Amino acid sequence: MNAPTRRHFFGRMATGLGIPALASLLQADTGPAMAPHFAPKAKRVIYLFQSGGPSQFELFDYKPRLKEFAGTDLPESVRGGQRLTGMSATQSSFPVVPSKYSFAQRGQSGAWLSELLPHTAQVVDELAIVRSVHTQAINHDPAVTLLQTGAQIAGRPSMGAWVSYGLGAETKDLPAFVVLISSQKGGGGQPLYDRLWGSGFLPTRYQGVKFRSVGDPVLYLTDPDGFNRDDRRSYLNYLGELNQIEADEMGDPEIQTRIAQYELAFRMQASVPELTGVSTEPASTFKMYGEDAKRPGTYASNCLLARRLAERGVRFIQLYHRDWDHHGGLPNGLPKRCAETDQASAALITDLKNRGMLDDTLVVWGGEFGRTVYCQGRLTATDYGRDHHPRCFSMWMAGGGIKPGVVYGETDDYGYNVVSNPVHVHDVQATILHCLGLQHTKLTYRFQGRYFRLTDVHGNVVKDILA
Repeated sequence: MNAPTRRHFFGRMATGLGIPALASLLQADTGPAMAPHFAPKAKRVIYLFQSGGPSQFELFDYKPRLKEFAGTDLPESVRGGQRLTGMSATQSSFPVVPSKYSFAQRGQSGAWLSELLPHTAQVVDELAIVRSVHTQAINHDPAVTLLQTGAQIAGRPSMGAWVSYGLGAETKDLPAFVVLISSQKGGGGQPLYDRLWGSGFLPTRYQGVKFRSVGDPVLYLTDPDGFNRDDRRSYLNYLGELNQIEADEMGDPEIQTRIAQYELAFRMQASVPELTGVSTEPASTFKMYGEDAKRPGTYASNCLLARRLAERGVRFIQLYHRDWDHHGGLPNGLPKRCAETDQASAALITDLKNRGMLDDTLVVWGGEFGRTVYCQGRLTATDYGRDHHPRCFSMWMAGGGIKPGVVYGETDDYGYNVVSNPVHVHDVQATILHCLGLQHTKLTYRFQGRYFRLTDVHGNVVKDILA
């Protein structure tokens, strides 16, 4: 007779004296790991991630003195020996280029905004604009990974997974964490990997569920021909019994996760078609978000869908929009990205406020880093580009515990270095968690002998922008 393996030994233990403890563990895994550490201001997050690194010079960080410096080489005293990317490392000069777009002070807050953001200007008094965000990553993938997971190296849980782990779901009919990716003409931009909304070493039930813009929003949502809902229910009952036998035998919590996911998928067969049925929205909604909101997969459509997800209790909604990476041809590319996003971003703020949801919904807008003040490539009278710049960039937050009408942080006259109120990406993460009632130093998970957290060993809540 073969000697029992370690797995079979513990599996048999689970069916004997250990089964009450196992049942307790499995039951605990179906809910949140903890309650909020203190009373939250926000119940949910909508994160509008602009992948590629939007230029702060053309949007939020007005630098009038750049006209004086135009065409001159960026002083080494300002650059301070900063390492360069491979795209501009071979340049012999680094000519300063001012934005070609005009700025004006908007709203009662008097925030300077670009002419490229006329709709955002209308809601500027709802925003806290942070101009002093910085990161240590200078290339896209590590920078996006750091902002989304708290580490530059892949494998950590995403922010949405951490929030789902800490707070659980508000609804039983939809996932706690949903991901929406804009489909864009030309399909440009940096790749987005599933690990950016993955659960890492957390149980897989906390990973994000990506909705598609073509066909069923979720794969296999529609039953095959000749297989009705009663058939599906019977099938899942039998499958659940088989999976439970395996769970009892092997003691693997992931099997219980699988059972829960099948049940959620069954409920989603009814909830998702209703969710995505935007034809029930009044004409005023599409006037607010723009006509693109009628086309599935556009940024505008996804912003509207984000509001509908928030209404139905989804905890964390991650929306990705790509192609902000303007190393060249910025005057051609950047206005297109703004035209795709400006109206819908502002509409989302207005829509949430009109429905009484902005107070408990935190909306975040921003990319993984900013752009350089100097031109990448050849500078002409009509064309220029900007390289990656991690030392300072701009983001905004609104709603859910954030002070409205605030401009926070300052950069130097070249927009190259932070000179007051620096905000690291870990500070951004800590502030988001704080608005949800989570202390970032206490939201931890033990893995490989160490307690991990989203903010690693860093991070401070930016209290000055809290309501």
